[in-house]
Amino acid sequence: MYLLKHWKYRNLTFLFLSIVFALILSRSEQFHTFLLRFGELGYIGGFIAGIFFTSSFTVATATVILLILAETLSPIELGILAGLGAVLGDLTIYKFVKDDLVKEIDGIYERLGGNHINHVLHTKYFSWTLPVIGAFIIASPLPDEIGVSLLGISKVKVYKFIIISFIFNTIGVLLVITASNFIKP
Repeated sequence: MYLLKHWKYRNLTFLFLSIVFALILSRSEQFHTFLLRFGELGYIGGFIAGIFFTSSFTVATATVILLILAETLSPIELGILAGLGAVLGDLTIYKFVKDDLVKEIDGIYERLGGNHINHVLHTKYFSWTLPVIGAFIIASPLPDEIGVSLLGISKVKVYKFIIISFIFNTIGVLLVITASNFIKP
């Protein structure tokens, strides 16, 4: 524990290990069965599916749960609750990226002698595009990790991030629920 606490790149190490763990879990049939049981919990299952809707490793299963729930629950209420769950998932990623991971990556970047990207990211033409691109990625079926990272890098305040995440995740979930009229699980 002492070694991990003082390890300079503990967040990058944690990120790498969590990706490996998620890949292993994503191949497990028992894990998928466990996740699908959340579909039996009604609106609470929708909230939990929203949390899983933010990760690229669990988005497919979360989508199936939402499609199943959309057959029996109010689409608007389900979309709002799943959007709130997605905010919780995104906020976890955002705090990790904004607070710790960016500092570690900046340290590596500075050692490599670069300050060019940092300059480009803070120009008046480019600085507003990161949050916009990040918000659209959050609403899209693309992994939220990318959009959340863009918002974290652009230093969007937490309350603005929560609003952006809620609006765009709710839109994304409602699009999935609307698709259930055309795609039956």
